[in-house]
This record gives sequence, C-alpha cells and structure tokens, in this order.
Amino acid sequence: MAREVHLGEVFPNAKNPDGDGAVAAAGDGGGGGHGRGPGNKLSLVPLIFLIFFEVAGGPYGAEPAVQSAGPLFALLGFLIFPFIWAIPESLVTAELSTAMPGNGGFVLWADRAFGPFSGSLMGTWKYVSGAINGAAFPTLCADYLARVVPAVDGGGARVATIVTFNVALSLLNYTGLSIVGWTAVALGVASLSPFLLMTGIALPKIRPHRWGATAADKDWKLFFNTLFWNLNYWDSVSTMAGEVERPGKTFPTALLSAVAMTSLGYLLPLMAATGAIDAPPGDWGNGFFADAAGMIAGSWLKYWIEVGAVLSSIGLYSATLSSAAFQLLGMADLGLLPRAFAMRAPVFNTPWVSIFSTSAITLAMSFVSFNNIVASANFLYSLGMLLEFATFVWLRVKQPGMPRPYAVPLRLPATVALCLVPSGFLVFVMAIAGWKVYAISAIFTAAGVAVYYLMGFCKAKGCLKFSTPSVTAEAAADQRQGSRNGEV
Repeated sequence: MAREVHLGEVFPNAKNPDGDGAVAAAGDGGGGGHGRGPGNKLSLVPLIFLIFFEVAGGPYGAEPAVQSAGPLFALLGFLIFPFIWAIPESLVTAELSTAMPGNGGFVLWADRAFGPFSGSLMGTWKYVSGAINGAAFPTLCADYLARVVPAVDGGGARVATIVTFNVALSLLNYTGLSIVGWTAVALGVASLSPFLLMTGIALPKIRPHRWGATAADKDWKLFFNTLFWNLNYWDSVSTMAGEVERPGKTFPTALLSAVAMTSLGYLLPLMAATGAIDAPPGDWGNGFFADAAGMIAGSWLKYWIEVGAVLSSIGLYSATLSSAAFQLLGMADLGLLPRAFAMRAPVFNTPWVSIFSTSAITLAMSFVSFNNIVASANFLYSLGMLLEFATFVWLRVKQPGMPRPYAVPLRLPATVALCLVPSGFLVFVMAIAGWKVYAISAIFTAAGVAVYYLMGFCKAKGCLKFSTPSVTAEAAADQRQGSRNGEV
C-alpha cells in the first residue's frame, strides 16, 4: 500500500487558501469569466478529470514504450518520470494559476514576466502543440475501432470516422465547460474500469521475472517521445483558470489528485500485462492492451478495453479542445488576437469562434502519421515549457511580493533546481528530434513571430477589432498590494 500523503505536505497553502485576492486577469477581473456565476464554474471533481484527460486518459497509447525498449525500461520510465517531470510541472502550474487565475494561463504568465512578444510566442508554441496533440486522438480512436470493425482501418470509412469524431466533440464543447467537465468524470470512470479489472485478474498470473525483459533493438527516440507524450501537458488546464471555482484551493488539490491517478493509471496496468503474459516487445503496438486483456481474462475484457479506448479518446480530445479554445480566448482578452476569438455563444457562454477554429485545425492534422504527430507536439511543447520555467523563476525574482494563494514552498536556489531537472530532460527530448521536426518547429516559430507583428500592424491600422484590457494583471496586483498596505 502506498504511503498516505496529506495534501498539506505537498501543496501547503502559502496564504489565503480560498483564493480570495488572487490576481485578476486582464480585462475582466477573473480571466474572461464574463458574468459566469460560481454555480457555473468548474468544481474540484470535474477539474481533476479534465487534468487527467489533458495528460493521459488512461494507459492507452503507452504500448510503444514497451515495444521500443521492453517491459523493464517501460516500467522504470513510468515509475521515475512523474518525479522528474509531472510533479515539478504541476507545482509550477499550481503557483502561477492561483496567482493569475485568468483564461490564457501560461500566456498570461509569460506576458507578465517578459512582455507581450513572449506571451504571443508562448501562445504559438503551446497552441500549435496542443492542436497537434489533439489531432492524435481521432487517429488513436480509429486504430482501436479498426480492431473491432476492420473496415475502419483505411479508406473512406476511416476518414468518415475521424471527421464524425471531430464534429461531434466540437459540438459537445460548444454546450459548455461544465458539461465537458462532468462528461470527463463519466468517461474517466468508464475508461479506467476495465484496467482495474485486468489488474485484479492478472495478480495470480504475474511472474516478476518477465518485468526484466528488454527489447533486442531499442528505439530510444520512440521510447522517450512516447513517455513524454503520455505524461506532459499538466499546465494545459491553466488556460481555463478563469472558469474554475475558488482556484486558490481547487487547483493545487486537483493537480495533486490528477498526478497520483495518472501515474498509477499507467504503472499498474503495465505491471499486470507485462507480468502476466509472455509477449515479445515487438507485439506491443498501439492497441495491444486490448489483446493483453483478452489473453488474461477473455474476449469480453478485450472488447471492453477497446470500447474504453474510444471513450478515452473522446475525453482526451474534448479536454484538449477546451484548453486550446480558452487559450485563444485569453489571448484575445490580452489583445494579442482579434476580439472575435473572445466571442461567447449567447446561450452556452462558450468561446465558439475559438472552439470551431481549433476543431478545424486539428481535423486537418488528423491524417498525419501518429509518430510524426507525437514528435512535433513534443518539440513545440518543449520550447514553450523552457519559456514557462524561465517565467516561473523570473517572477520569483522580479516580483517576490506578488500575491500567491499557493506558493511552492522552496527558496530561490531550490526553485531554480526544481526547474533545471525537467529543463534538462526537455533539452534531451529536443536533441533527439529529427531534422524534419526541427524544420517544422522553425516554420511554426517564424509564423508565430509574423503573427505577432501582423496583429500589431492590424491594431495600428484599425483593420481588426482588438480588446483593450482595462487593467493589466501586473497593475491589478500592484493596486491590490497597495490597498493592503494602506496606500490606496
């Protein structure tokens, strides 16, 4: 049994645990809430499952880690990587999301630390990465469906499946974030249940010596890309911070819970499947968990996991689409994008232009090979994360007095060390990328720079309408601090 971890040991509230007095986002005092009442905001349980689906959605898609390096390295990877990556990233996200709980998340943070150019560049890297990442899920869903319905494996049936998946979930996101959140809860329970059964049934069949097997021809690039892709994007939920109820309390608790649920959701099924059956690493392609479940318990569990994979893909895509759309809304609130991206639907209060724009982009990317999607998303995400860690450290140096409802309980040298370890891994992931990934990333970065200056030109010439924030996040914080000191 794992040691019980009390919330206060990992996420102690530095001040104001209810989140009152957290820095308002630019323009609307709450990060783009636009009149959303507390009853319409995301509460703890839906937020936990949205984070879960931003990152994982279950062990589906983890199979290439075994295929590329064998059970031993796959288990070690999913055991160690949460400590060197997931926990540091979630700690940074908890502090900055509660300090600046506005829609746009990491864009707001970079804008506050280094100015609008950095905020815009951060937005480009993270948005493109999220769109590429989201495009993988319709493909993954089609891969699993093809195991039940072979016709979906190619041709018009596969195209129709991907398009239908995209359109249906775009409409779901249009109906509101609270609906998306509670849908994520139901999907999370349904997609994890067969793995809990598989783990329990596999226990008497496990032979620990099978865990020590390794692949004869190791593909380290695929191994690390798979590991990284399955355990990143912890900060994506920050783009919806303006929609979260009592973010000062809710964010840290939700992140801690999601880290634990996600890590165990990978490790336990991998231990069960690799320990209970004799299957060479080469068999572990995408979707092999379903075959493993059939060997362990029978065809009924195999089909349940295949259905669960489809449900997981729904949750993954829906959560990714939500975070990307609210990122565009936050950038529009900051004046980095035209005001149209902040437009809300009259009934559901959702950023409909941002939702359908993102949906169209991910649909176009859904027909690229799965491994290329993973490699490109990882590289662009790494660029954004290096800027995010720099933002975190710089705000600690530049604005130590900024109100932080939750603060990572470390002094500056330890804070730097906290960011250096995952930053080193980011550099490694970027170094093993191929020249095609470098070229694609350079093109997207150049496009992001061009978009920033194009938006500035359009703003100066009045070609497009932009929001004019009534008060910047920094000015709001300074005003709030002055009020506390009796200066205002």
